[in-house]
Parts: sequence; C-alpha cells; structure tokens
Amino acid sequence: MSVILHISDPHFGTERAPVVAALKRFTASLQPTMLIVSGDITQRAKAAEFAVARQFVNDLGVPSMLAIPGNHDIPLFDLASRFFAPYRKYQAAFGTELAPVVETSDVLVIGVNTTRRYRHIQGEVSTAQIADVSRRLQQAGPQQLRIVVTHQPVHVVCEEDREDLLRGHREAIQAWSAAGADVILGGHIHRPSLSALHEAILGLPRRTWGLQAGTSLSSRIRFDAGNSVNVIRYVHGESRCVIERWDYADAAETFFLHTTHTIECAR
Repeated sequence: MSVILHISDPHFGTERAPVVAALKRFTASLQPTMLIVSGDITQRAKAAEFAVARQFVNDLGVPSMLAIPGNHDIPLFDLASRFFAPYRKYQAAFGTELAPVVETSDVLVIGVNTTRRYRHIQGEVSTAQIADVSRRLQQAGPQQLRIVVTHQPVHVVCEEDREDLLRGHREAIQAWSAAGADVILGGHIHRPSLSALHEAILGLPRRTWGLQAGTSLSSRIRFDAGNSVNVIRYVHGESRCVIERWDYADAAETFFLHTTHTIECAR
C-alpha cells in the first residue's frame, strides 16, 4: 500500500511550534511512503525560513517527497530577486526542479509550477503546461494512481474563494481528466475540501477529484478551518482509494481523524 501525506501552506516564519511537534509525531506513527508539499512553504521566501522548512522535511524522514513552490515562496519586497531570480532560495533548499515528477509502481505524481513572478497572489497554468502534464499522464501505467499537484486551486467550494482559482483551471481540469488524472491536489486558500470534479463540471470523461489542503502549520488560519493535513491510501491496482483529513486539536496538541472518504478511480 502507498500512504501519501499531503501538506500545504506551512508558511514557515509563522509556524506554530506545538503543531510542528504534533505533525512530527503524527508522521512517525503514520509511516507514509511519500510526502507531497503543495506550496507556500515559507511566509516571505527568506533563506532562514527555507532552511527551517528543509530541516523539518528532513526530520519527517519520509522516503519520497514532491514539493512545488507557492506564491509566498517568491520574494515579495526584494523586487530585483523577484524578477531576475525568483526561485533562487527555493531551489537552494528544495532542488532545481520546479515541476517535479515522482513515480512508483503504485502512483504517478506530477507537480505543476503555477506561480508567476508578475502575479502576487493569483496563479496561472499555461497551455504548454497543460499539454506537458497531459502527455505525462497518458504514459502512466494502468495500475497507477495518477495525481497532479498545483498550488492554487482548480476548484473551490465557497463563492468567496473564486477569485483565488487558478487561471486556466477549467481547461486544465478537462485536459487532465481526459488524460487520466484521478486526483488534483492544491492549497493556497487554507480551506480543506474534497470535490467530485466530474460532477461539478459536466462532460468530464472520467471520475476526477479535487483535493484541497488547509494550512498544515501556520498561525494564518482562515475561516472556520484550523491546521490540517490530508492522507491518501492506495493499494496497487485497485479501483478506489481512501482520502482522510486530519485536523489539529489545540487542547490535545495532536492530530485527529476528521473525515474519511473512499473515492472511485476509473480504470
């Protein structure tokens, strides 16, 4: 079985120490086979924040990891760096690949860099990126769970979050669903949710799901959602997988199981 821990928006520089400790304990008990970090790793893209974030990831000790940058991982106030070397500090800590791919016999995970130096908050996916991801999805084995990771969401459940939708999201969903995507992961809005995209967007050729993560560690909690993470469990070759949301409880200083969903993946 593959056990994937999905965290997003830790915003190191604003992390809550008790939550950091609790997530380390939770990860040790979970023993995930893969870690996915869907952006906004830091608050202000400072070298010191990236260093702490990298050490945190190392401390988790997960065998395989995929990370992508979020809009907070590009310098905001250092305009020279923002326009001429926006990913320098991110790449020094998390590697030069901004659109990484991680593959095992069970899963194919494709990261997409949806940040832009000319956009402060909003994200964007280009026609070329949509095509590249589609081609890679089509190369997946028939038994693999196929996951795409963006920072900004491709689908939201609340009207107030619509302004944060990824630019090009509709075209991306349609193309990636047709190419075989099972789940599209995101973060950015700090509001966890699971959506059946094939029900929200009529005409999709197959079952495809949108999974949003809350902020894993930050004090920058929005709305009614606290700190949370997602867990995906998948058994090789099965036509379904289990998605869990784990929320942090302040009183107990631990993560507890909030919801469990079994979703079908077309094969």
